[in-house]
Amino acid sequence: MLSNQKDKFRIPSNVTYLNGAYMSPSLKSVEKVGHEAITQKCFPYEIGAKDFFVHSEHLRKQFASFVDAPDFQNIAIIPSASYAMANAANNIKLNAGEEIIIADEQFPSNVYAWQKVATKNNVSLKVVSPPSSFENRGKIWNQNILDAIDDKTAVVTLGPLHWADGTLFDLHAIREKTRKHNALLVIDGSQSIGALPFSVTNIAPDALVTVAYKWLMGPYSFGMAYYSDYFNDGEPIEDSWINRFNSEDFSGLVNYESRYQPKAGRYNMGEYSNFVNTPMLVKSIEQLEEWQPQNIQNYCHEISKNAIDELRTLGCFIEEDKFRAKHLFGVYLPEHINLDKLKTKFKQEHIYVSFRGAAIRISCNVYNDTADFDKLVACFKSIV
Repeated sequence: MLSNQKDKFRIPSNVTYLNGAYMSPSLKSVEKVGHEAITQKCFPYEIGAKDFFVHSEHLRKQFASFVDAPDFQNIAIIPSASYAMANAANNIKLNAGEEIIIADEQFPSNVYAWQKVATKNNVSLKVVSPPSSFENRGKIWNQNILDAIDDKTAVVTLGPLHWADGTLFDLHAIREKTRKHNALLVIDGSQSIGALPFSVTNIAPDALVTVAYKWLMGPYSFGMAYYSDYFNDGEPIEDSWINRFNSEDFSGLVNYESRYQPKAGRYNMGEYSNFVNTPMLVKSIEQLEEWQPQNIQNYCHEISKNAIDELRTLGCFIEEDKFRAKHLFGVYLPEHINLDKLKTKFKQEHIYVSFRGAAIRISCNVYNDTADFDKLVACFKSIV
């Protein structure tokens, strides 16, 4: 089992950071690589033409291995989840009367693109909600999603878990149901990839999108996407020179090319070579490969389980363990706990969490320990 890794970060001893779902702290090793990369720009004559491609190709291969994707050419480097979702949404064949299924209160980056293509193609956006009661909430919500998939379904798009409260969605069952009805599955992994195990080979999504700055512990304005062969002939939302065939030949760039780089290479963002972000993300994924997401899940469970039991005893609702992630979970307050007083107490104690919808979102990682959760629970007890 993993031990506490706080020494690899710069988090001050008086800070309890339970907000990795908002933004991860940088590893010291990633910070160092970033500084070195910034310095490199002082000597541009040392950056050669091949550097625009070889480091990015290495990152694509590394990420493909990390998410168990067979071919790195199905991987694209992206600036944001919304960018990658737009590439997916704009290249799916939709027919009037079909439906796109999303989970209730998904993050906007996985909603707006679908709203736009739904309106354009006279397609319905079906929102699947959890039950109004907390009893069997995760189980019923998953069943509601499965029941919503039928012959009218064109696409199901959601995350492995809900971004606000960590409710797990059964992707294996959802994928099986979409196959039966010839529907696509598009996954937003922004709140899971890096901390929750995921295999492209096992789930076989049509697209997978994730950002770097959360659970991949990388830089902002950077991310990774997997596009299945379904998208091999699509039109990218950006016309970048570097996505075109034979762009490696700088002397021939005036020979304008209608063909694209193979497979998902067409969906790489412009300036995807990013000489600062690329080495930083490579370094962070190297560390995650050493730790392994399943070990991170196990560690987060061990340090939080007693606190979760105590919060439930205080009357808070937290999704049952079987239907929630261990690195991210929501706390729903009973009426006798005043949220404003709790926020004030968190601020006084330098505890950082997020408030998303009706949930207090707690998101931990290997830089946390049981003392962080003891401090969290003490805040709740102090105002009850």
